[in-house]
Amino acid sequence: MKAYQCILLLCSCQFLYTLAIECEVLSGTLKQIDAGIGLVGGVNDANEVFLLIGNSFLRINASLKHFSIGPAGELGVNSANIVFKFQSGNFVQISAIFKQVDAGGDQMIAGVSPLDEVFCLNKEANNNGPRSNFILTKLPGKLKYYSCGPYSCWGVNPSSNVLLLKNVTGNNCLGSGIFNVINGTLSMVEVGTDGSVYGVDTLGNLLQRNNVSSINPAGSSWTSIVVCPNGHKHVSFDLGRLWVVCSDGSIRRCI
Repeated sequence: MKAYQCILLLCSCQFLYTLAIECEVLSGTLKQIDAGIGLVGGVNDANEVFLLIGNSFLRINASLKHFSIGPAGELGVNSANIVFKFQSGNFVQISAIFKQVDAGGDQMIAGVSPLDEVFCLNKEANNNGPRSNFILTKLPGKLKYYSCGPYSCWGVNPSSNVLLLKNVTGNNCLGSGIFNVINGTLSMVEVGTDGSVYGVDTLGNLLQRNNVSSINPAGSSWTSIVVCPNGHKHVSFDLGRLWVVCSDGSIRRCI
């Protein structure tokens, strides 16, 4: 009985802290946002793509349902799950079928297929320009969302459980090859280019993983952050700034 009580106490402490921060509202609405290498972009409910120029989101000539910016480049997925990479001023199709793609790792590409299968492409193949004959590395298990940083990748499976892949590098996107279960449940998770981890749970709460580092990629606990008064939909972090899409689609920039 005492052991059971201790487990309950430990679990409850994982979500003990709630942090309120001040943010500014930017014009426009989005359903998904991503920030990396000093750039910010996103897509709205009409699959229109926007880049932040100054303090305004300006539409670019593309139709994507998911957009990612990071060391691997600017990548997107359209409504047919076709993947595109921005090269030489244009979005060029690459040979992958993803419903969600990520460019946040060390110049490597990662993504989730319509069947929740997880794949990645090492940085050498990416930097040489993905061709029709490149081979994607398949990771174990199934995920509905996947995001990578400089030394680890985080994912959310179809049951909303949170998973961590350690020892990921640009030359070894498979990492340890074993996903570790992290306490909590999320609907999406994003890893910043500095390794920081943020996510939104199934109730629309915004969470930050505490004490994440290259030595301790799993961190220690979650902190709840209040940015949107009506709940949160999507989050990204880069260069000390937190970017949040609220449940109503409004956009917040927090410093």
